Amino acid sequence: MYLLKTLFPTEYGNVPKDPKSSFDPADRVTLSWRNVNVFVKPQRGRFRRFFKKNDVSDRKQLLHGVSGEAKAGQLLAIMGSSGAGKTTLLNVLTNRNLRMLDIEGDVLVNGHVAGDSISRMSAYIQQEDLFIGTLTVKEHLIFQSLLRMDECYSYKERLRRVEEVIVELGLSKCADTMIGAESKCISGGQAKRLAFASEVLTNPALMFCDEPTSGLDSFMAQSVVQVLQDMAKGGRTIVCTIHQPSSETFELFDHLMLLAEGRVAYRGEAVKALEFFEKAGLRCPVNYNPADFYVHNLAIIPGKETESKQKVAGICSLFARENSALETFNVSPRQSFTGVGKSSHSRYKCSWWVQFKAVLWRSWISMSRDLMTTKVRFAQAVGLGLLLGLVFFNQTVDEKGIMNINGFLMILLLNVSFSNMMAVINVFMFEQPIFLREHWNGMYRTDVYFLSKTLAEAPIIIGSTMVHVAITYWMVGLNSGYQSFLMCQVINILLANVSASYGYLVSCVSSSMNMALSLSVPMLMPIVLFGGFFLNVASIPVYLEWFTYISFFFYANEATMINQWWDISNITCKSHRCPQSGKEILDAFEFKEGNFTRDILLVGVLMLIFRLLAFLGLLKKSYRET
Repeated sequence: MYLLKTLFPTEYGNVPKDPKSSFDPADRVTLSWRNVNVFVKPQRGRFRRFFKKNDVSDRKQLLHGVSGEAKAGQLLAIMGSSGAGKTTLLNVLTNRNLRMLDIEGDVLVNGHVAGDSISRMSAYIQQEDLFIGTLTVKEHLIFQSLLRMDECYSYKERLRRVEEVIVELGLSKCADTMIGAESKCISGGQAKRLAFASEVLTNPALMFCDEPTSGLDSFMAQSVVQVLQDMAKGGRTIVCTIHQPSSETFELFDHLMLLAEGRVAYRGEAVKALEFFEKAGLRCPVNYNPADFYVHNLAIIPGKETESKQKVAGICSLFARENSALETFNVSPRQSFTGVGKSSHSRYKCSWWVQFKAVLWRSWISMSRDLMTTKVRFAQAVGLGLLLGLVFFNQTVDEKGIMNINGFLMILLLNVSFSNMMAVINVFMFEQPIFLREHWNGMYRTDVYFLSKTLAEAPIIIGSTMVHVAITYWMVGLNSGYQSFLMCQVINILLANVSASYGYLVSCVSSSMNMALSLSVPMLMPIVLFGGFFLNVASIPVYLEWFTYISFFFYANEATMINQWWDISNITCKSHRCPQSGKEILDAFEFKEGNFTRDILLVGVLMLIFRLLAFLGLLKKSYRET
């Protein structure tokens, strides 16, 4: 917390009035959607798209004239069997994941067309909970408050709001518990409440929840929905999709919308749904869960598709006839939401500098507490260093020692390259889903995350490399000059960083962890193959020489060999074929002593190039068309 107080002094921001836990009538939101039709755009290859334009008849319709309404103080559940259109409707309402869809109809907030502005004034709790496991519950909420709350709030006000939310959502007992530590972590129900807490920090008037009870037992599911009901009673408008809740959980919902085959089968008070189904000739058995009853009767049963679709069509037609008057929604003028239509301001709540400090703080906390990135990496540096030192212990500069020393230098470079590249891939790919969600939620910029993450990892990369080189250098008995030892450290630190940059690049062009791990070795092998050890530089075909220009391994290898042999003038040899000086060894590899400074500079240049390419890859990945 000391680092946090240093980055964000108490006078940060201006102190406004306290965030409200309930809403005035003028602040409350009525969400309505009218005659929403959703079509999937036909997917064709580039060749087919060039010769054939999209035909409207090719589109598959997912939603058919869906209308509905959610008012302040209400908890609306959207239910239906798999494929009924629940997620599609939620995506339309939240204006998310619509790239391959054609949308017809209107989504209104207090009578105004919402559009892109709905994401700024609402909260969206997604089905999958994504957290940095090494942070405590309180630290996570502090981080969220720094980036989600308006910049006018002071640091003290943010902390006070965090404490209020922790109490409000029953997280006091686990406030100082790490979210995902191996020894002790929070439960699934606490994780879901933490997801709610992250959104409630900004006191949104409108909330969307996608399957909030997914993966929870019946007791936890009921407690989570109880939290939603309590928040709705405070004046919020809450819409959530849910799949077959228990009877106790189902009773907590005020209003219900049932979807079947992309159509509305029922919309209204949850307690009146049974009465409607009785009109359709469907009576719920005694002591039977109503939610299961609705979903079962609206499902398309395999082997009975025709009968099921006819029954569903009959239910939907009955509702449409009896409730045609509800298709028009009237909203009082005094409820007009002033936030709708404002799009001139930035999508981010705080400045670039504030984003950078907050993300850097979290990245550093995460790195310092993660055993895989600290203790294990340093243990690996020490363990492998001692092993290599024992195998190549105390080499002498003679005919056998030359071969051993050159082999050791190659192994040293390989170990530094592979260990840092793989470590970066493991950490970076693990956090990417969290980054993408937070970035799409407008919390921070892509360059902020990339710069903060690379800066936080730099001390681990540099420190573990220095330890590894310091152990092996003196045990093997390399060039005893102190200047040569320092230059060996510099070369390997640069190599470690350029390898990490290469790891960032692999991570940013990969769509998954498995893909990144599969690409890492094949992408690094050409760099190593043309590094000047396995293949003499003079024997490389002309049409492949360009590989050496992008091989950071070649530049590091040449610089390391020059650093080792440049001042060795008298080598003890028993045969005439043995090199008599360090210059002859360099000549055998086609290495030139005058290239030493150039090699070091080019390793640094390639580090910057690969890091820039990695950033561009991450930028492309973070770009999303709604």
